[in-house]
Amino acid sequence: MFCRKNKKKNVWMKKYLKDIYVKKVKQNSEFRSRSWFKLQEIQKLDKIFKPNITIIDLGCSPGGWSKFVSLKIGLKGKIIACDLLPMKKINNVSFIQGNLCDDNIINLIKIKLNNLKAQVIMSDISPNISGIKEIDIPKSMYLSELALNLCYSVLDFNGNFLIKIFQGIGVNQYLKKIDSLFKTMKIRKPDASRSHSCEIYVVAKGYQNK
Repeated sequence: MFCRKNKKKNVWMKKYLKDIYVKKVKQNSEFRSRSWFKLQEIQKLDKIFKPNITIIDLGCSPGGWSKFVSLKIGLKGKIIACDLLPMKKINNVSFIQGNLCDDNIINLIKIKLNNLKAQVIMSDISPNISGIKEIDIPKSMYLSELALNLCYSVLDFNGNFLIKIFQGIGVNQYLKKIDSLFKTMKIRKPDASRSHSCEIYVVAKGYQNK
């Protein structure tokens, strides 16, 4: 049994090391993670990041999305990033380490906004994965709901919402809720997202809830 587990682990590791996006991250630490390339493809298709805007980045560590977006919005733009895990400093990124479930963390995000609104809320947030869908999907949906709820209080009218979700029970209802709040909604599966992964990315544009 032990040998079989090791064999599976070795097969996974070989595939991981051959992954073109893993190689790119190893060649250039500025990318921070393969998530950089997922966001790069989404931006090419949907163009949701523009100069001088304010962005909230949820589940930001190790900083792949924040790093990518910081180059798109320029020095006059602003990113408020939040994660349970620490993150190395990035220019024009204000980092908050804490749990999105904590009202104090939500209040800190609002304080950082200084009574203004964000033009984009993006979320790559994910629970600790157990490998058991019956446990992982409800946890993921709960975090996704928290991210969407933040739109009600801090997303600018006509703002954009980008979120990674995992396909499973409750997703259709969640997508309907997003669709009711935005002008357009599209589902993306970037090339950098592993084909066997059940993750998808929702791009919602034109927030309509005043």
